[in-house]
Amino acid sequence: MLTVKPGKYFWQGNQACVEGAVAAGCRLFAGYPITPATEISELMARRLPEVDGVFVQGEDELASLAIVIGASQGGWKAMTATSGPGISLMQENIGYACLTETPCVLVDAQRVGTGTGIATKGMQGDVYQVRYGSHGDYSIIALAPSSSQEMFDMTIEAFNLAEQYRCPVFVLADEIIAHIRENVIVPDPDGIEIVNRRRPESPEGFAVSRADSDTGVPPMAAFGEGYAMQVSGLVHTETGAPTTEYGEASKFIARLWNKIEANVDKISRVETEETEDADTVIVAYGSVARSAQRAAALLREEGLAVGFVRLATLWPFPDEKVREACSSAAHVVVPEMNMGKMVREIERALHGAAEVHSFPKPGVDLHRPSEIVEMVRRVTT
Repeated sequence: MLTVKPGKYFWQGNQACVEGAVAAGCRLFAGYPITPATEISELMARRLPEVDGVFVQGEDELASLAIVIGASQGGWKAMTATSGPGISLMQENIGYACLTETPCVLVDAQRVGTGTGIATKGMQGDVYQVRYGSHGDYSIIALAPSSSQEMFDMTIEAFNLAEQYRCPVFVLADEIIAHIRENVIVPDPDGIEIVNRRRPESPEGFAVSRADSDTGVPPMAAFGEGYAMQVSGLVHTETGAPTTEYGEASKFIARLWNKIEANVDKISRVETEETEDADTVIVAYGSVARSAQRAAALLREEGLAVGFVRLATLWPFPDEKVREACSSAAHVVVPEMNMGKMVREIERALHGAAEVHSFPKPGVDLHRPSEIVEMVRRVTT
């Protein structure tokens, strides 16, 4: 059975992720067990054989992502799942996937760090790690689910974006969203949009990195189909030949960057509630967004002009959408389960148009709505 029957299910976030991946067409998972993402590996080991897929437990996280990349280059939709320490080990291959434009999905169920940290407690400490962890200039896409439903929906979206833009895409969850159990609605398969990579028309005249001028994304061939596949990790020309010439190198690197960053309005999603007249806006993402949304509603009930913004997409960062959502605000409050990371992006995007207040908590405990309410009162009075 390709997907479970349409209906309502009571699923853990990690289970919803697995079913979303299967629905999206994922047929290979490679990973190494790590809390709080281990359930994804366990369930994939059971689920993939039912759809003629393959489960591989790599010897470590670096090898696991290498397996995923190789499977994708062979024409499969493939993914891995891990937590912060595993993402650290994967960074070399993340950069390689970006340079070779290999679609893949990485689920990061964030836990308290740094180092081994606290394996069983949540944090939002990896938001810069997934964006800037590998060396050089490149861009990725990162989605931030806030519920079990979104673990299903955003995993499908992650595969679609990976196939469309030929890049690694992160589902940047956290321990709370990975382990929460909630109702998940599975639609009819005909109602699920599935995007598959664009294939070249013929091996004749094929160039591995020749992109369309309108999308900046080349069609993608697969090994074993007669194409001259060049997947070296070196900067290369359109034909895949290594180059050290500035003109060719700069054109290639700029395309890798711009195929994502120039499409931020198409890729990114920002959700808003009552921001039009808001004097204060609370901006949050992931599990913290649940508390922030409730806090904004409580403050509205008190008669205060407070709005709520949720960043459903973290990277590429939606500067213009954040500026628009906060255009009427004098104060912007940013609760995060870290020491203050995305708040810097919000400060940069707003250019001093509002006073931005960081509300950090270094994991373990989620922000309570009452705490955010008190923070808003404190900074606005």
